[in-house]
Amino acid sequence: MMFWFSIGTLLGGSLIFFSRYARRPAGIQNDGIVFGQLTARGVFGWILGVVFTGFYVVLYWFPQALEHLVRMFDSLSHALRGRTADQWFLYSFFYTFAVIVMGVRAILRYRHVRYQIVRTISVVFFQLGFAFLIPQLMQLLNEPELYFSYFWPLDYDLLWPSTISDLFSSSGRLGAFMVIWGAILTFIATPVLTYFFGKRWYCSWVCGCGGLAETLGDPFRQLSSKSLTAWRVERWMVHGVLAFVVLSTALLWLNAAFGGAILGGLSGSLSRTYGFAIGAVFSGVIGVGFYPLMGSRVWCRFGCPMAAILGLLQKYFSRFRITTNGGQCISCGNCSKYCEMGIDVRWYAQRGQNIIRASCVGCGVCSAVCPRGVLKLENAPTTGRYNGPVLIDRDQVSVITDEWPS
Repeated sequence: MMFWFSIGTLLGGSLIFFSRYARRPAGIQNDGIVFGQLTARGVFGWILGVVFTGFYVVLYWFPQALEHLVRMFDSLSHALRGRTADQWFLYSFFYTFAVIVMGVRAILRYRHVRYQIVRTISVVFFQLGFAFLIPQLMQLLNEPELYFSYFWPLDYDLLWPSTISDLFSSSGRLGAFMVIWGAILTFIATPVLTYFFGKRWYCSWVCGCGGLAETLGDPFRQLSSKSLTAWRVERWMVHGVLAFVVLSTALLWLNAAFGGAILGGLSGSLSRTYGFAIGAVFSGVIGVGFYPLMGSRVWCRFGCPMAAILGLLQKYFSRFRITTNGGQCISCGNCSKYCEMGIDVRWYAQRGQNIIRASCVGCGVCSAVCPRGVLKLENAPTTGRYNGPVLIDRDQVSVITDEWPS
């Protein structure tokens, strides 16, 4: 009874607070985000960052501190999966609850753009159905806790020999289906869908990490660094993680093929190292804990191997681009400010140049906040995709020259 009262109070209070967006005219209002104590790395922002980070630290390494809170979820856990709750059920519930509540906020805030409404409904649907309800119900049926919206390389061990062996031996046909499902999504669906729609089909429409970033992280999207240094670090880090996942997967298969002669007992250490450093510290503690300090896409931008491989496909083998009508640009900078991936969108808009970046997740907020309708997300033939600057660039005009006109 106390559980449902607490959840109802939290849900009702949140919706009443966010109803302020519904009372305003549709359209983007900045709401002083660059000055707020919460949204501009002020005191409240730092406090919230400590709270988020502390929650992940306790969740991963001191779960006993959450025991009383976990017990409040026993009734719901029994109803969904037939067993008592643990810290991971608690985490899944909070994660999904945040996506739903903040998803309502995002829909109200961006209700003047149909793309944003449909995209937000999509991330809520996949999180609630594919990343929360289905995995719990699978456990109720005494099956493995499977997540159908995560696959290799984001689900880094899905295609490892040990995981495939476990799925086949413990789950029979369902395990075989999961392996085939993951392989199809990884090697067929990913390149095909990225070719037609860019990486946005996954990063901004399906992925749970992206769903949390687009909902809970939306108030902090403007905090992402647009500096050249951040872009260089981003490229090295995200592709480094991808290389680690690819090499470790290849090594594990070679090790299995040679009967363990290559890695010996190190295969287990490899899995634990990645799980701790990347799966727990990077994606959890830093990826979400640093929302109020570094923006909403820290993990997606600097660490996600799935985002890395989708980005390479998007840059070189995709029909997706953001076109710019540079003649209408007034250089207000809203597009760059709200870009959660740290792209200086205005630089492209001022030159009338198509935006084709590996890091762009196609959230479309840059277009939604543009007061002049300069930006448009498009899927079109690849011919002429890289168009170069259309307008006169500042480097093309010499106001002061040493040459005296003849």
